[in-house]
Amino acid sequence: MDRSVYEGKLIMINWNYEEGLNLKLHEYDPVSKPKHYGTGDIECITYIQDFLTEEEYIGYLRGNIAKYLHRWRYKNGIEDLKKSEWYGARLIKLMEEIG
Repeated sequence: MDRSVYEGKLIMINWNYEEGLNLKLHEYDPVSKPKHYGTGDIECITYIQDFLTEEEYIGYLRGNIAKYLHRWRYKNGIEDLKKSEWYGARLIKLMEEIG
């Protein structure tokens, strides 16, 4: 897989002999779609949720919420608050789904 940058966006280029060239333009956001998680066909968070038990996944979300709320003043400021909010929204959605 080749990676190229076009107008500030990362373009993933796949070449399949039977199908030809496949270009995917990916928009990245440091909170919800960081570049280092954009190399596969499945989102990292989806993979994590899939292999953890429900209780483990809840703990994972709570741990990330706590981590970003703890470090926001010392590391990435508003970006860390937004990451905490992102994990919080996932936890809320999960809790609504399971009742």
